[in-house]
Amino acid sequence: MSTRHTPTGDRIVRCPGCGQDSVYGPSNAYRPFCSARCKGVDLGAWASEDFRMPADAPPDDEPFGDPRLQ
Repeated sequence: MSTRHTPTGDRIVRCPGCGQDSVYGPSNAYRPFCSARCKGVDLGAWASEDFRMPADAPPDDEPFGDPRLQ
């Protein structure tokens, strides 16, 4: 896959929000996103914790017992 550039030399990348072309350079205030909408959607997903990594449940207190009962 070749790297594409604008006539001014800025790179063209895929917007992580919608998948369309996005200018990755000083001329795009929303980079790497293509627009304020895609940036806002991504921020909303981050704020609502949609990007959490799957994790095992925390360990139980069994090995040490419940401190409230001691």
